Amino acid sequence: MSDPEDETRGETDEDDAPPPDSTVGKGLLDAEMGPSSSMAHLYRGEIHRMTLWRERLDQTTNWAVIVIAAILTWAFSSAGNPHYVVLVGAAVVSLFLFVEAHRYRAYDVWRSRVRTLQENVFAYGLDPSKGLVDENWRARLADDYRTPTLKITAEEAVAHRLRRVYLPLFTVLLAAWVIRVVAFALRPWPASAAIGRIPGLAVTGVVFLAYLAAAVVALRPRTWHARDELRTENLRRYR
Repeated sequence: MSDPEDETRGETDEDDAPPPDSTVGKGLLDAEMGPSSSMAHLYRGEIHRMTLWRERLDQTTNWAVIVIAAILTWAFSSAGNPHYVVLVGAAVVSLFLFVEAHRYRAYDVWRSRVRTLQENVFAYGLDPSKGLVDENWRARLADDYRTPTLKITAEEAVAHRLRRVYLPLFTVLLAAWVIRVVAFALRPWPASAAIGRIPGLAVTGVVFLAYLAAAVVALRPRTWHARDELRTENLRRYR
């Protein structure tokens, strides 16, 4: 037969146990913490994934810059070279943009997990007095591990990469194309902007409309869902 005192002691221990969240960060940053902590291994794994996808983003950007440098060098090497090669370069850079936006959506999955652990485990372990950023972070993270989902839309990912990298690159291409058809062409504008039987005014209109569309996507007001604390303007408020 079970001892009634043991049952009473067990009920008392359960009642006196602290809430789970109150001990999540405790001991994680102590010097005696061994390398067997599952939370530490989980965090290190997510950091590795995030870093890997960050490198893939950089690779796409590097290729876009290389393509632009090669095309502009060739386009301005001779006045007889066709101007539309710059527009071909813009189309190739657009392809890189969409590839990078797709990669950025995957990168945001790992980054959101890393930020969740940093905010609710490590920041809480360093200073528990400020409480948790998200009281339901454990349930949210568990759901994300059970069913991984993309956190941002494709349009937001495109807008983010445009702001950070590609809108300045498109601006360089647009300026180079304008200089090419105005100052380095054998015929005056708008005839110099023509492509085959397509008149120069039509080509110019399409080019500027495409650039305007990219600027609108990048700069229009929106609610950002990507986990990126570096997007805020006040980056030095604690320094």
